[in-house]
Amino acid sequence: MADLAHEEKQSASEILQLVGFKIGQEEFGINILAVHEIIKVIDITTVPNASEYIAGVINLRGRIIPIVHLRKRLHMPVIETDKNTRIIVVEINGKTIGFVVDEVLEVLRISTDITEKPPELVASVDSEYITAVAKLEDRLLILLDLEKTLANDDLDELEKVSTK
Repeated sequence: MADLAHEEKQSASEILQLVGFKIGQEEFGINILAVHEIIKVIDITTVPNASEYIAGVINLRGRIIPIVHLRKRLHMPVIETDKNTRIIVVEINGKTIGFVVDEVLEVLRISTDITEKPPELVASVDSEYITAVAKLEDRLLILLDLEKTLANDDLDELEKVSTK
């Protein structure tokens, strides 16, 4: 019986591949399969009457891509961009969107065994945006659900912004 429980635990554990990034002192991870590319911040054209967390749009090799300021979206204080600031270009529900983050750290491979459900309030981020928290050797990694950070209304607005 103990062997069966051990086998189930082994098969339930899987490896997550994540792109790790920082916003402030917090470390986040998103599924690498959603990430198209990571670029340095380029000129962002602001769009009138857009929600405050929408930084604007960029022209990336002929494609107009809406950019979300992840700090603003997560209700964190805004800081100036610097040499470490990056845009992570992802695909959510068939839409290409860029997220401005303070710094991209690394690609991580972690086991689901070291993750657990998020507490009600992790750092200053609403737990509804978080899928799990991973306990690494010397730090915590917040696994972010980018899809949940943008409700359907937000996705519709981003679509409109990129076609203006």
